[in-house]
Amino acid sequence: PVVLCQNKDKGGDTRKACTAGCIGCMKCAKACPKQAIKVWRGCYAAVETERCVGCGLCVAACPAGCLAREERESA
Repeated sequence: PVVLCQNKDKGGDTRKACTAGCIGCMKCAKACPKQAIKVWRGCYAAVETERCVGCGLCVAACPAGCLAREERESA
C-alpha cells in the first residue's frame, strides 16, 4: 500500500491539510499480519515495503482512507 498523505498534524487536524490524512488511530498497524505499518508519533502512517506482502488488510482497516493498494511489478 501507499500512504496518500504524509501530513504530520495530529488527529482531526490532519484533515485540514489533506482529506486523505492519517488520523493516527493505529487500525492499519493492528490489521497488518506482517507488522509492516508503523504509525509515527501517533500522527502518520508509514509502510515498510520490505515487510509488506500486499494483502490490503491495512487499506480495508483504515477509516480515514489514507492508504491505497499499489500494484507491484512482477520480477
